[in-house]
Amino acid sequence: MKTKFQSIIILCVILAIGISTPQIPAQLSEESKECMQCHKEVNVSLYQQWGSSKHYGANVGCYECHRAEISDVDAFEHEDYYISTIVSPLDCARCHETEVDEFLNSHHSKAGRIMGSLDNVLAEVVEGNSKFITEGFPHGNSAAAVNGCWQCHGSQVKVLEDGRLDPATWPNTGMGRINPDGSEGACSACHQRHEFSVAQARRPENCGKCHLGPDHPQKEIYEESKHGINFFANVDRMNLSSSKWVVGEDYDIAPTCATCHMSATANQSITHNIGLRIKWNNRPVHSKLSHETDAKWGLESSNIHADTRRNNMQDVCVACHNSNFTDNFFIQYEGLIDLYDDKYATPGEALYKAAVPLLKKDDEGNHIAFSDKIDFTWFEIWHHEGRRARHAASMMAPDYTHWHGTYDLAKNFYSELIPEIEEIIEHGLNSDNKDDVKAAKNLQKVLEETMHSDNHKWIEGKLDPDEKERRKKAADEFKSRYK
Repeated sequence: MKTKFQSIIILCVILAIGISTPQIPAQLSEESKECMQCHKEVNVSLYQQWGSSKHYGANVGCYECHRAEISDVDAFEHEDYYISTIVSPLDCARCHETEVDEFLNSHHSKAGRIMGSLDNVLAEVVEGNSKFITEGFPHGNSAAAVNGCWQCHGSQVKVLEDGRLDPATWPNTGMGRINPDGSEGACSACHQRHEFSVAQARRPENCGKCHLGPDHPQKEIYEESKHGINFFANVDRMNLSSSKWVVGEDYDIAPTCATCHMSATANQSITHNIGLRIKWNNRPVHSKLSHETDAKWGLESSNIHADTRRNNMQDVCVACHNSNFTDNFFIQYEGLIDLYDDKYATPGEALYKAAVPLLKKDDEGNHIAFSDKIDFTWFEIWHHEGRRARHAASMMAPDYTHWHGTYDLAKNFYSELIPEIEEIIEHGLNSDNKDDVKAAKNLQKVLEETMHSDNHKWIEGKLDPDEKERRKKAADEFKSRYK
């Protein structure tokens, strides 16, 4: 860790060798002054928000952010200046180069790539239709995707011939928005215009625009946890407007999402790559090590191993907790990941894949996603309940871990998935199609192996005798203690 003296020496060296750094303008530009003459009358709230911002104090105005070159695909002429409506990460990088580089190398900026995923099939086809017709999309889009998925994940913004932005793709502040200049991401997803308040960006509600609901309820999980309870009870002690905002120094009553995933500690600088303190990616059917999923996306940060990222997060934890508490917490959390994968994800996926040949197909013989009840059942087991359990354990929310997580996993595994598998087997065995009969026999074999395994044989009354005796003894002791 650098000493204060070392930091001063480094700063002096930087100044001496002339490394380029963003220069704060001596005064507001004439172009921005001209913008203000109109906008302070026409857009009073926008003008006032800017007036409360650090941009105002640094003489950064409308033109500095919105200026464009005539060759830019989304440039248009306005009052004798070429500007663009969208301020992309590349525009922000004129001053915030490091922050943008970190962001563009993160999963956040790639959120728009959901467009080809199973989730998007739901919004485009299952939930919606193609009747949202705009000039840029004469064949239409699904209003469910436009107003739902795209507003969090980001749309591909389409520029019309006259320079206007197609209303199917704008307004949009989705985290992974694909901008006309080719960049991915939207800084305004977190830093709301035009005040760009650090206090607002640090509050947990800021992340709740996207991170809530049945499949990833991080906002609700945080609010249930002791971290969230302490934050809302002591928000006046959080020092949210501090420029430095180092956990354990400037505040210690509670962390927010930003504290754990982005903000400075005594040993770490601020980072805009929120994956660098996360060991496990709990989004897929099976939890994946974060550096492996980064490699899948082609991110440079894939060379930072998941264990290093866990150490980074533990460094945040020990700003308030001791190392024994922190180490044991991660053991508990990873135990839940193992339980989910071993008992539900691995056998559930095997059963579902074995059932697919017996589900509805199109004319080319391909399985039609979400055309059978079991498609929804399996999807919700891993995509909803499985994620909730894992996310909740990672953030210390016991009620969400259990009643919204492992309880729902068990209920839907045993009362929905297994009966549906049995029904599919029965139909397949009674089919006149030899391929269906063969597939049904294979599915039956997978089901028998699953239900006879140590995780599931309890439902047939076949608990291990020693375990059964231990459970009976524990129950008797409990009854005796509280009779």
